[in-house]
Amino acid sequence: MTLPVNGADRGFSPYDIGRTPATACRIDQRFSYCLYVPAAVAENPARAGRILVAVHGTERGNQVLRDMFIPYAEATGSIILAPLFPCGIGAEPQERDNYKYIEFAGTRFDLLVLDMVAEVARRYGVSGDRFDLFGFSGGAHFAHRFLYMHAARLHAVSVGAPGSPTLLDRSKHWWVGVADMEERFGVALDLPAMARVRVHLAVGSDDTDTWEITHAPGSRHWMEGANDAGVTRVDRLHTLAASLTEAGLDVRMEVIPGVRHSRDALVAAAIAFFQSLPAPEGGA
Repeated sequence: MTLPVNGADRGFSPYDIGRTPATACRIDQRFSYCLYVPAAVAENPARAGRILVAVHGTERGNQVLRDMFIPYAEATGSIILAPLFPCGIGAEPQERDNYKYIEFAGTRFDLLVLDMVAEVARRYGVSGDRFDLFGFSGGAHFAHRFLYMHAARLHAVSVGAPGSPTLLDRSKHWWVGVADMEERFGVALDLPAMARVRVHLAVGSDDTDTWEITHAPGSRHWMEGANDAGVTRVDRLHTLAASLTEAGLDVRMEVIPGVRHSRDALVAAAIAFFQSLPAPEGGA
């Protein structure tokens, strides 16, 4: 790779441009992220689009997910930030859901993402005030819940096939609803800010397996109402869309024909969604 002259002047090595290595999060080094940084952005931050945070599913393939957004990054000048939230944090080696519900064992995954964004924005001299967010499956759990807490930081969010959505229901407690969200997380629901975020909800029409998303009494995430949003991911995403739309959000719902639980198809749908949006007023 040829290192841009201005990038070199700004202290970048070839490892800071293009596909970057995994980098530990400064506030908690159990967690890391990798980037894709277009060379043109490293050379001149004025060419930058927004940071796009892409959150993996339960399989934790964050580098593969990052790579799927490379053509989009090059076309738009976006920096792709792909966090890694490993399984087995703390004393539970088989625990896989930690990041999906925002908080686990005292770790706030929303705050980790905000710190990663701030670190990357400062490093490359780009804006991190508002960014785009994509999540697939378990990452979609995280993405729509992050929207509830930090809407003012988002321009657009694409939520791909979450299994267990949180509805904007003030009569039910977290995670089924948001009645105690402020008490639990210290963050109030800001509907006017949420209404300014472009929201994309996507699922495959054939994403009908239920083994992973049906909550049984006694399981970790069981609570009354855990299965009320519907039987399949398709049903549940329709219910989430109705909840968000009723609250005044700008929602684009997409059911992709003939697709099962496919990360690749939902990334392609997300890229089309992000590419269709105008630049926000006042820049990124």
